[in-house]
Amino acid sequence: MIGFIIAGLVIGALARLIKPGKQSLGILATLVLGLVGSVIGGTIANLLGTGDIWELNILGFIVAVIASVLLIGVAEAITSGRRKTAH
Repeated sequence: MIGFIIAGLVIGALARLIKPGKQSLGILATLVLGLVGSVIGGTIANLLGTGDIWELNILGFIVAVIASVLLIGVAEAITSGRRKTAH
């Protein structure tokens, strides 16, 4: 479980590095989205039969990074939309 959390934090950091442009999310939000991406990646890898959801494998890792990049993009779109309407 601790390895899964650490992997999620690394995935969140990688997703932040991969996503282009200025990012308005804080590091904590990025790391949480990395953890969520890890769960999504593990679930998809499990559904494809490559391993358990809590097991780190290459397919799950790749899907987790992609999911995290998408989650960060969605979260930034939501937060930037709120900032534009607040001003």
